[in-house]
Amino acid sequence: MNAVLLLLVVAIVLAVVGWVVNGLFWLFVLGVLLFLADLVLSGFLLGRGHGVRRR
Repeated sequence: MNAVLLLLVVAIVLAVVGWVVNGLFWLFVLGVLLFLADLVLSGFLLGRGHGVRRR
């Protein structure tokens, strides 16, 4: 779960830096894509249920 939080922080930092600095719109797009990938990954990990099977 620490990797998910680290990816989230990196995505936010990349997005903010890309938005603030002129000419680095690609960095903003990269940050947004990384953020979306992190949301999908965290949803997958939370949906798995830590090895407990449900009936």
